[in-house]
Amino acid sequence: MRHRSDLGSCVFLLLGVAAVGGLFPPAGGAQEGSPAGPVPPETLAARRARLLDALDGRLALIGADWLRDIEREYPQDSDFRQDADFFYLTGLEEPEAWLVLNAGRPGAVVLYLLPRDSMNETWTGKRLGPGPEARRLSGIEDVREVRRLDADLDGWLTGGDVVLSLGDPRNREVLEPRLSAARVRTVSAAPLLAALRLIKDEEELRRLRRAIDITMEAQREAWRVVEPGMYEYEVEAAIEYVFRVQGAERVGFPSIVGSGPNTTTLHYDENRRRAQAGDLLLTDVGAEFGYYTADITRTVPVNGTFTPRQSALYELVLGAQGAALAEVRPGSNIGAAHQAAVRHLDAHSGDLCGSRSCSAYFVHGLSHWLGMDVHDVGGMLTPFAPGMVLTVEPGVYLESEGLGIRIEDDVLVTADGYELLSAALPREPDEIEAMMREEPRWVRPR
Repeated sequence: MRHRSDLGSCVFLLLGVAAVGGLFPPAGGAQEGSPAGPVPPETLAARRARLLDALDGRLALIGADWLRDIEREYPQDSDFRQDADFFYLTGLEEPEAWLVLNAGRPGAVVLYLLPRDSMNETWTGKRLGPGPEARRLSGIEDVREVRRLDADLDGWLTGGDVVLSLGDPRNREVLEPRLSAARVRTVSAAPLLAALRLIKDEEELRRLRRAIDITMEAQREAWRVVEPGMYEYEVEAAIEYVFRVQGAERVGFPSIVGSGPNTTTLHYDENRRRAQAGDLLLTDVGAEFGYYTADITRTVPVNGTFTPRQSALYELVLGAQGAALAEVRPGSNIGAAHQAAVRHLDAHSGDLCGSRSCSAYFVHGLSHWLGMDVHDVGGMLTPFAPGMVLTVEPGVYLESEGLGIRIEDDVLVTADGYELLSAALPREPDEIEAMMREEPRWVRPR
């Protein structure tokens, strides 16, 4: 076998970086420099229109996130990621901003932004500020400085419910005096926004598909580079390098790269163990592209070949995934898909897990919604409808053997069933083994 270890001292090569960069549209001020580019303002306007319909005339306040404190919060990517609801409705990455719907009259939309501040911008970078560029990028004509919000609310808080999405928790301190003085009742905007975000529009699907493509290639590269003696963090480095060089600005969640006994810890992310011959390697990872994240898991043999027992258990889990996928169609739900996976495990376990069905070792839910957050918004028993995106991820975890297997794919509900968005990443054992024999494409040993 070719020598691929000691990735800590390897040289990472950009294979045609200019060509890779050419895959992405030019970015605008809403996501300046981002490979994803800005969200089209007409798409943002359509999202706001749907929320306005759901509000039925009620005042809504949608808060942005704040900058993180790099002295105390230890951000691992950058000191700012916009609140998902605020970004969904505005496409802007501005901190301490507000979006107000039904502002003074039905259908009115007002955006509040921090003013430009050259002194602060020396530290944090240029801000957008109120003005024509903010109007162009957001599609909102009425853009004001955020210091006007308090006085404006004085005329708008005239009774009735206020629908609220705080964004950063510190926004409560901004609003509380005014809301208390007006004696209005606040209602969470979460159910309304979750119902909207569950059904992905074309721009959301574009971003999700790219996040999934990036993640699949990173998984492939992990299989190409792994070998006995490598540390889990070396494989993690290869995965996240591919994320970055293909345009993912951050991970959607901490990468899970577990070998041997660590395959049985569901959210293991220390990634410190040295993989051994005979181990399985479980990689549960997701690139975030333009605020949308993938979430794909594969389990592969560290030395490139499944043992007969590993293969039998893998085929059982793969069959359970197939049974669950057959339940993904409009009108069904996550619970029905989960039960289909359990029935398959019960019917086909034989003695693979001793005297018990292997379903006893399937210790987590089958699925979750996927989108701007890896565990995205929406009720788990919501009936499937076209445009929803979810994961399907059965697993069996035998702690006594240090043997865990999970297979996770990203799935779009369609009008007549589903589309497996991550179908291009092999799932069959022989296909995985064949890919593990390929030479690395992104990571080169010195």
